[in-house]
Amino acid sequence: MSLERAVRAKIAGKRNPQMDKEAQEWIEAILGEKFPAGQAYEDVLKDGQVLCNLINKLQPNSVPKINSSGGQFKFMENINNFQKALKDYGVADIDVFQTVDLYEKKDIATVTNTIFALGRACYKHADFKGPFLGPKPADECKRDFTEEQLKAGQTIVGLQAGSNKGATQAGQNIGAGRKILLGK
Repeated sequence: MSLERAVRAKIAGKRNPQMDKEAQEWIEAILGEKFPAGQAYEDVLKDGQVLCNLINKLQPNSVPKINSSGGQFKFMENINNFQKALKDYGVADIDVFQTVDLYEKKDIATVTNTIFALGRACYKHADFKGPFLGPKPADECKRDFTEEQLKAGQTIVGLQAGSNKGATQAGQNIGAGRKILLGK
């Protein structure tokens, strides 16, 4: 099997049809309209128009101009504008897919993960009432320690601090000893 075919198979293996379906249903619920019948999930998203409309519903005027015609570069511009609006909305840069992942259908699983990241980012916007996608992100877990507990923690030397409690490698012989032959 060629390397390219192996890479494609690995990427296709990451794809979860259930997650694709959940993301599609969430997008349809936010936009208030169904995807066209008979078209695949990635084909509907490919030109970036649905994604731009989605982010504009969540945060109005995030993408002021959505290209509906003009060819490949205009549609890729839609995707780039969506990605920029995602980052402005609060989605981490690491969660955002690359343009070619969607436009050339190289990694649709990453696109779906980005949509889930957008769904999680919606929890952080108090003005958004739902529906939500994915689990709610955890808030901070603040802990209060007494002065006594903090001082007790300073006296402990963990093993990560360089102490090995007297253990050495003395007496360990692994493999045969080194033999030096002179005169050969």
